[in-house]
Amino acid sequence: MWPAQFTERLRRWNDLRRLCQSDELSGSLERINQWWMNTPWTAYYLHWDDLDRWPNPWQLLSDNIYCDLARSLGIVYTLLMIERPDVVDIAITETDRGNLVQVNGGKYILNWSPEHVLNIQLTEFTVKKSLDSSRLIHLLG
Repeated sequence: MWPAQFTERLRRWNDLRRLCQSDELSGSLERINQWWMNTPWTAYYLHWDDLDRWPNPWQLLSDNIYCDLARSLGIVYTLLMIERPDVVDIAITETDRGNLVQVNGGKYILNWSPEHVLNIQLTEFTVKKSLDSSRLIHLLG
């Protein structure tokens, strides 16, 4: 169940990051994906055109409103903050089927299935936009 209180969301997000720093990569990615897929969903919160006004991770958790782009953003923030050397080349990608997170050059795809991290080629999707995570690092403070 998703925590109703902001302080509890922060505590659980911290616990998630700690667990994912030392777990094997695929398990960490699945744990992060599942955690963010448990958020309450709304059809619209963030938009690509408002990139300069996207929330930092603490504001995202405080607002507690999650469309698929907000979930993708939360996944990317989590991946950036665990600072794993085996997690590189992270991107949020808008496709014809929604917003996804690509990790390690698209080897792993998150924010598609609540149960699993995909390990497929993005050729099954039509890519509309992609944003490298380096453009989001400044939001971590």
